[in-house]
Amino acid sequence: MSYLDGLNKPQREAVETTEGPAMIIAGAGSGKTRVLTYRIAHLIKYHQVDPFSILALTFTNKAAREMRERIEGVVGNDARNIWMGTFHSVFSRILRAEAHLLGYPSHFTIYDSDDSKSLIKNIVKAMGLDDKVYKPNVVLNRISSAKNRLVSWQEYNRNPIYAADDNENGKPEMGKIYKEYCQRCFKADAMDFDDLLFNTNVLFRDHIDVLNKYQQRFRYVMVDEFQDTNISQYVITKKLAAVRRNIAVVGDDAQSIYAFRGADIQNILNFEKDYPELKVIKLEQNYRSTKNIVNAANSVISKNQNQLRKSVWTDNNEGDLIEVIKATSDNEEGKLVASAIFESKVTNQERNSDFAILYRTNSQSRALEEALRKNNIKYKIVGGLSFYQRKEIKDILAYIRYSVNQSDEQAFRRIINLPKRGIGPTTVDKIVVAAAENNTTIWNVLENAQHFIGGRSATAIDQFVTLIKSFMISIEKRDAFEAASLIAKNSGLLKELYDDKTIEGRNRYENVQELLNGIKEFVDNPENEDKQMASFLQDIALLTDADNEKGEDKDVVTMMTIHMSKGLEFKNVFLVGMEEDLFPSQMMISSRQDLEEERRLFYVAVTRAEKKLYMSYALTRYRFGRLKTCEPSRFLEDIDSHFLKASHKFKSTEASPLATLNGGNSSFSKSFVRNNKVAARPQPSPNALLHKPSGNFKPSDTSRLEVGMKVEHPKFGFGNVTKIEIQGINKKAHISFDKAGDKTLLLSFAKLMIHE
Repeated sequence: MSYLDGLNKPQREAVETTEGPAMIIAGAGSGKTRVLTYRIAHLIKYHQVDPFSILALTFTNKAAREMRERIEGVVGNDARNIWMGTFHSVFSRILRAEAHLLGYPSHFTIYDSDDSKSLIKNIVKAMGLDDKVYKPNVVLNRISSAKNRLVSWQEYNRNPIYAADDNENGKPEMGKIYKEYCQRCFKADAMDFDDLLFNTNVLFRDHIDVLNKYQQRFRYVMVDEFQDTNISQYVITKKLAAVRRNIAVVGDDAQSIYAFRGADIQNILNFEKDYPELKVIKLEQNYRSTKNIVNAANSVISKNQNQLRKSVWTDNNEGDLIEVIKATSDNEEGKLVASAIFESKVTNQERNSDFAILYRTNSQSRALEEALRKNNIKYKIVGGLSFYQRKEIKDILAYIRYSVNQSDEQAFRRIINLPKRGIGPTTVDKIVVAAAENNTTIWNVLENAQHFIGGRSATAIDQFVTLIKSFMISIEKRDAFEAASLIAKNSGLLKELYDDKTIEGRNRYENVQELLNGIKEFVDNPENEDKQMASFLQDIALLTDADNEKGEDKDVVTMMTIHMSKGLEFKNVFLVGMEEDLFPSQMMISSRQDLEEERRLFYVAVTRAEKKLYMSYALTRYRFGRLKTCEPSRFLEDIDSHFLKASHKFKSTEASPLATLNGGNSSFSKSFVRNNKVAARPQPSPNALLHKPSGNFKPSDTSRLEVGMKVEHPKFGFGNVTKIEIQGINKKAHISFDKAGDKTLLLSFAKLMIHE
């Protein structure tokens, strides 16, 4: 078994522990993908396990593909028979096969977030509610959170706790919106991303025979990135492994950073409670980073109380100290980062692809992009507008979706007047109302437009119906590429883009051609047995951001949020914006639980670096349209000072701004000042705190105040709401003011103007 020879002792133990529950705690850079890959290969090659009986769940399709390729290198083509993929892709596959049991057709549509937000917007409008109160993002997050906790709309509306919470937040109709949203999705034969997991749980709960079938099929269940699972995902895997209890989870609690998406760190922290016979194996040797980076990361994460203890170490060389860069402003920060990249490229003969810039929020990229462009340094932003989210792509796909599923209301709304055919919003509303009043489908109304609508609009609708029916026949008789090519041409969209001779128009036309290329690639791929359009739609509906790389230049500096960087590694990393209220975010400092998640996010950022790590902060930064004075992040103090140095470019004879933290008493502050002498942040004079209210200042109704809102106080000035709490009949807001600092105000007396 030569594939085992290159493993260290804990890695080999993890590979060879195949029976019973196992938890593999994999520190950053410890080779967890190799372990998970070889564990599956070992089951097939050594234990003669049927690949069809192995279920391996990952968090990106890209990770699944890479693992399958590695396994194939050990066991051959048998690797193609493993049930491997993301939670959503694997369980959508099961739902396709069992959909009829839940009242869905097998070709149900999968809504993306844009589809969901559009539907919510329509529901809010139809219910006559204020769309500034019931914002699509806020409503969708609330619904998503409920589904991830396996709370149905029926239970949500029965539970007085949810009603009280919604009333308290000024959104008493949330339960009705949740109900209408679910019913409209069902009527449209559509599931959103959360439904793929929620409905799998419903399937297994209500159809024991189906659950038993998959329990017998999957003899071995493995979950990667277990620290990022939510309640819904954990319940599914627990049910599937209930008979044989051969469940292996791989993860690192120190890298649990997705609570805002519903991830529950308690899944990994409390895993042993569900499996008392659990075997715990710790992978603690880091193969990625230098000693200085590994030890700095350890010194950071040791500050967290809620964790599974481990001692990550490395045999790699000491490496350079972490360079701390001080800038006077965010624009100067961008210039200094770009200059450091340019200098390192020249001095060390490095490529653009050897560098990554990580930040806490997407808005930080502007100054950095400008500086990189001025230095002629190519870059790409990961997590921006993905290929399949571009308008021209969504337009074509909407035509395809509606030709597959005539119940898809969101696709219908997108294409009914695209290109323009004289069917405006008023007619669309008439169509929807006619369907509701006659208890029929929108498609039936369209097919009988002369009866339901009449007038000139009916003629245009008849032409539209004839067009869609021709597409339906094409989809039924042709493969996905042939059908898509016909739809792109005959819909009129391709000609409209071709006739647009602007640079933007040409780019959009080329994007559609690239979509068709992708569909041809899908059809020509021998691993895809089903070449039909419905199969292609499912394939792209389940793509993650990490999967969207379509022929882009690879020699570029990578820019992304720290959340997007999870699982990646780079030779040189710039971690920018290391300032209080930015990182840690002011939204995440009101409780130890939130602050520890921010610290885990910082740990993830540090451990992306292989050779060189830079951290930068600015003394002033524009935020929310105002120039704000900043102070260095507390996370800089979390790092033992002997792992840090200031770049020679940024030394000064003045005192360090870090010395102001904790009254200048910390060993870090004193050491940093002594060794680096970084310039001090000027302290504001008392007069600087005086605020002159805006000319239109008027106290707002604070009953609708929410965390994250920007407010103005007549005395304290502008600030952001970081926390709202209820004590008896009193409601308090914790507000971080730009100049006056943190204040707690009783809302029954506070005069606050909300700035939308």
